[in-house]
Amino acid sequence: METLFRVSLRLLPVSAAVGCRRAIRLPVSRPDSSHLLNRSSLYKFSSSSVKTNAGWLLGLGDKKKQTNLPDIVAAGDPVLHEKAREVDPEEIGSERIQKIIDDMVKVMRLAPGVGLAAPQIGIPLRIIVLEDTREYISYAPKEEVLAQERRPFDLMVMVNPELKGVSNKKALFFEGCLSVDGFRGVVERYLEVEVTGYDRQGKRIQVNASGWKARILQHECDHLDGNLYVDKMIPRTFRTVDNLDLPLAEGCPKLGPQ
Repeated sequence: METLFRVSLRLLPVSAAVGCRRAIRLPVSRPDSSHLLNRSSLYKFSSSSVKTNAGWLLGLGDKKKQTNLPDIVAAGDPVLHEKAREVDPEEIGSERIQKIIDDMVKVMRLAPGVGLAAPQIGIPLRIIVLEDTREYISYAPKEEVLAQERRPFDLMVMVNPELKGVSNKKALFFEGCLSVDGFRGVVERYLEVEVTGYDRQGKRIQVNASGWKARILQHECDHLDGNLYVDKMIPRTFRTVDNLDLPLAEGCPKLGPQ
């Protein structure tokens, strides 16, 4: 498969750098879900030299730093597999909700990642944050940026988002997830979406997105309904990050716009 189509959603770092051809983090169920809203623990991350392939950062080193931010929740925790609750619009401006949003943004940026949903830090509420920067995009080969229709956009916070596709055009690309560390799978997504909801000030907003931004929005909104990308991927494309450059199995669809 040509490098042009080896594009994927950057939603997590991996623990070791891969080869020169490899160069946007997505604890236990309790009967009372209010416990989930109070989860917090030391958040650990790594930083070092950065390599990139297919739109996400790889090869973060072994230097670690600790903060008081919540950890990324891993697949298997019920909070990632159950539908998140809506936020009362009257509470969006509250100190509690604003603190959750602030923590989400910090965790996403420290990862570094381009999107995060509240369930990924153990909070079963319908809140997402996303951001893609010129710096992140500069790490990716130009042909990959073009293939994934990737453009920088400012920080976006959406509360109670409702998403719908605005055309029948779709694309197949690899995705990863901060909550499924070290793996990738091909997922079909709409190329254009419309998302309505509230911003962090409690104002109603509508976002029309295409390309990579649309894929990030779909990935994050899936989290709010208890779905991981592995629930929607083409099973035979599932692989470790180290095997990302290996050809797809016979019979798998071609990557890119469909």
